[in-house]
Amino acid sequence: MESIRTRFLIGFLFVMLLTFLSSSQAYTFFVGGKDGWVLNPPENYNHWAERNRFQVNDTLFFKYKKGSDSVLVVTKDRYHSCDNTNPIQSFTEGDSVFKFDRSGPFYFISGKGDHCQKGQKLVVVVLAVRNKTRHAPSPSPSPAADTPTLPPTAPTPEGESSHSGAPAPDQSPSDIRDAPAPLPSGKSGAVAGCRVFSVGLALVISIGVNVVLRSFVM
Repeated sequence: MESIRTRFLIGFLFVMLLTFLSSSQAYTFFVGGKDGWVLNPPENYNHWAERNRFQVNDTLFFKYKKGSDSVLVVTKDRYHSCDNTNPIQSFTEGDSVFKFDRSGPFYFISGKGDHCQKGQKLVVVVLAVRNKTRHAPSPSPSPAADTPTLPPTAPTPEGESSHSGAPAPDQSPSDIRDAPAPLPSGKSGAVAGCRVFSVGLALVISIGVNVVLRSFVM
């Protein structure tokens, strides 16, 4: 009975640790920075998005007051036409949070009057996976130029140069470009709750370890 309880506790701690490791990689981005989701933002929202890198499980935080605005998730066509009818998702309660559950583009517009036509809209492209930085492939060595076979030449009279080889081909250095460095992550803000979760998880693990140790002692 005691061994079953011990195994259960160890399994529980292991699952909690895996959950923590998987969730600790996600970030929350505050749309528009300190200004939030507003009409006529100081920086175009798409310019803001271009400065950041978004991954699956990251979240967007739209800062606005309930009743003063809204956030609509729409299709590409409705985004370009600022059509706020039949959105994929609608957020109207203020300070809304949207989590990326897949890779690819996401389209957001304001559902308030003509705010979308005035620039209150956003496109975010989510990367597929968190791969390691890719390096540029090493350039393959250029094949050595075959030396042309020349017919036998007559003896060179004295006073003339005895060198008659074909001119060496011009060799220009290959224009090798390094792989583009990854864009700065530019996280607008890490989730404060993630830190709280980390502390709580550490506390749970500590308690669990103590229980396991006590069970072995008893």
